[in-house]
Amino acid sequence: MQWAVTTSVDFSLAQLIQVIILLSTGGKNGGGYEASKYVVIAFHGAILSMHAIINSLPISVLSFFGQLAAVWNLLGMKISGLNMNSGLSNSPFLTYSSLLLGVVLLMILIPSVATERASAKFVFTHFNTDNGEGINSKVYIFVLGLLMSQYTLTGYDASAHMTEETKNADKNGPKGIISAIGISIIFGWGYLLGITFAVTDIPYLLSEDNDAGGYAIAEIFYLAFKNRYGSGVGGIICLGVIAIAIFFCGMSSVTSNSRMVYAFSRDGAMPLSSLWHKVNKQEVPINAVWLSAFISFCMALTSLGSLVAFQAMVSIATIGLYIAYALPIFFRVSLGRKSFVPGPFNLGRYGVVVGWIAVLWVATISVLFSLPVAYPVTSETLNYTPVAVGGLLFITVSWWIVSARHWFTGPITNI
Repeated sequence: MQWAVTTSVDFSLAQLIQVIILLSTGGKNGGGYEASKYVVIAFHGAILSMHAIINSLPISVLSFFGQLAAVWNLLGMKISGLNMNSGLSNSPFLTYSSLLLGVVLLMILIPSVATERASAKFVFTHFNTDNGEGINSKVYIFVLGLLMSQYTLTGYDASAHMTEETKNADKNGPKGIISAIGISIIFGWGYLLGITFAVTDIPYLLSEDNDAGGYAIAEIFYLAFKNRYGSGVGGIICLGVIAIAIFFCGMSSVTSNSRMVYAFSRDGAMPLSSLWHKVNKQEVPINAVWLSAFISFCMALTSLGSLVAFQAMVSIATIGLYIAYALPIFFRVSLGRKSFVPGPFNLGRYGVVVGWIAVLWVATISVLFSLPVAYPVTSETLNYTPVAVGGLLFITVSWWIVSARHWFTGPITNI
């Protein structure tokens, strides 16, 4: 599931690079260069390779890149809720404090540059029923819109994956998770609010006939500057800033993946565990790093044959992760309610109540996100998320019954 996140992040960056090239060469309506799906997959492979190389460097160097990401986002925008509180940093809030100015900058810049702005009534009350997907119900549109919000709020578990390389992890880990969620909600919503005020013609933004080829956010940036100054260069620069921010997000995602592979392998819970949990002289699980990059690349190869198959594969990135988040919470508030020993950072008497709310919410969105996203339902529009998640669950449970239950005894402690 974590690999699906990395695949979706880096593939989206590859697509954004393709759009930037398209707009830089004149746009779709101006004879701009449209990269083929093979070029996009090559971009994806190159991005993953760079991420693997960076994650193969010593922890101190990787921490430097984390701080560089914070500085860059200070000048650009916040893309990821990942917190790499390791190495040189002792505060889980360091990265976020430097992100805020970047969010505010784009939040104000884009609607200020736009020559036409939407009304407050449009921004807060309009539902786009002219979406070409055969969905006219406002409630249904709202429900489907929750998927992107949930996807945005994944990744805060990176703090947990990095705890072995974090100072005061028993306190800073939970603080990193909470700060990631809180700041992402507040400033993410503010950023979306600012961008939405620059939206006036939704069908055109979604049309494949616009200059960005249907890449809505790119078209918003491009048109804002083109209509104001006669050139969309400013919008392309903003997209470049975002692209680099996504690059850092993908870098952190590979870091999280590799540490997760390392942890599972150390506990003997993966095939060829002895290979994946090895570390080099700099204490970096280099084999796990390159395995994560390789699997993420292989997952993206399905896009060459069918985008439907690719979307089904990466769809587990949201629901699958939230199910993984909810299971330990469920066992904590049910079977382990009396035996669980809280750490130094806990919610006290509210922990059980919050836990049950979290479990019920995940159960609800798991159903909602399995609903069709377009009508009529065909082989091309069918939501394959239940198939992908169910298939993964079947394989996992089968492996446990047939093999793992006979030898897996739980995580190996090293304290």
